Amino acid sequence: MNTNFSVVPQLLKKDPVLAKRIAASFFAGKKSMLVDHFFHPATTNELGLIYFRLTPLCNLRCVMCGQRGDKGVLKGSFAAAESKKIVPLEDYMRLVDQIKHKKPVVYLWGGEPFLYPDLFPLVDYMMEAGLTVSVNTNGTFLEKYAKEIVERKWHALFVSLDGFEATNDRIRGEGSYRRVIAGFEAINREKALQGSHYPYMGVVTTVNNLNYRDLYALAEATRDFKLAWHIYNLGTYTDDAIVEEQRAYMKRELDTDITCLPGYATGYNEGIDGKELFDILSRIHAMDIDHPIITVPALEPDKIDIYYGKLDAPVRTQCSVPWSQANVDYNGDVHFCADYNDYPLGNIRETPFFEIYNGERAKKFRLALKRSKDGIFPGCVRCYQNMLCGKRVSGF
Repeated sequence: MNTNFSVVPQLLKKDPVLAKRIAASFFAGKKSMLVDHFFHPATTNELGLIYFRLTPLCNLRCVMCGQRGDKGVLKGSFAAAESKKIVPLEDYMRLVDQIKHKKPVVYLWGGEPFLYPDLFPLVDYMMEAGLTVSVNTNGTFLEKYAKEIVERKWHALFVSLDGFEATNDRIRGEGSYRRVIAGFEAINREKALQGSHYPYMGVVTTVNNLNYRDLYALAEATRDFKLAWHIYNLGTYTDDAIVEEQRAYMKRELDTDITCLPGYATGYNEGIDGKELFDILSRIHAMDIDHPIITVPALEPDKIDIYYGKLDAPVRTQCSVPWSQANVDYNGDVHFCADYNDYPLGNIRETPFFEIYNGERAKKFRLALKRSKDGIFPGCVRCYQNMLCGKRVSGF
């Protein structure tokens, strides 16, 4: 099964400049583990990728979401209060000026990033600074903003879609599938009208026990979407025992409480037939289709049952994220872990970014991660970032 890097050779034929920028981000991660992680493990000189979680707000309630799903942590009055903390445009512009010399790939997400009030001027400023910008969205606003997106030549859109119509709507909300398809059609129509190949568009599908039997039907439907990639994310899952182990570990090693990990103890991993899922994914990978199919993580067929059934068994170790990536939260806090933001390193509204990125709390986190078993914390065993950036365990 293909890895994330497989998109680069195909992109190289269509857009060599963008492909080289993305390849540089991958290589920054590799270099950081070979040089920084080994020779001066508390600090790093690399910044290949930076996430911006622009807002906690979202117009959907996807059942497995760690933020607003069944067990999500951003609900009710708490979510309303958090939405008032979003970073204003001028602070993000100052941050861009601080990081632009590193030329990281930027990944904007949420919540739903189209609910951030200054999304368009922010992307404009990032692109004018020479950064490669990708936006992760649920796709329901694409039709409305298609003309502006294509005019501004956004680099990439990652669009969440979890199944063919009935399955997707069961997971993401009634009518969400048709809104996404209308968005794809509008973007492609504008690209044709404006004679542009931007933005490149890809689908991200989160595999769970509600949709895995429907994945082939979705893959067939994507033939008409004019995609640049389709990522099948096997999902971020945990259970109560791992949560408690992580809680104790983080308190002991970093003197911090955890709040985010319990949001991923959803049970949507339970009952997935690993052999059947592998057969479905194999059929998808074998399709004669014009975009790369990527599975994260790519696993051997006899190991998929372990991925879903034995959540404490690592399939990726030696997480490299803190040596080449960072996440800026909607309130300005900087974290290494995008989904588990329990240990803030500092805040961009108070401290320059690189003072945070290699500051004392960042050093403490990197050293704690490096000395932990297998180079991951207990709660990292199914973390999506670790699936992307960790070392493949032999046999998996």
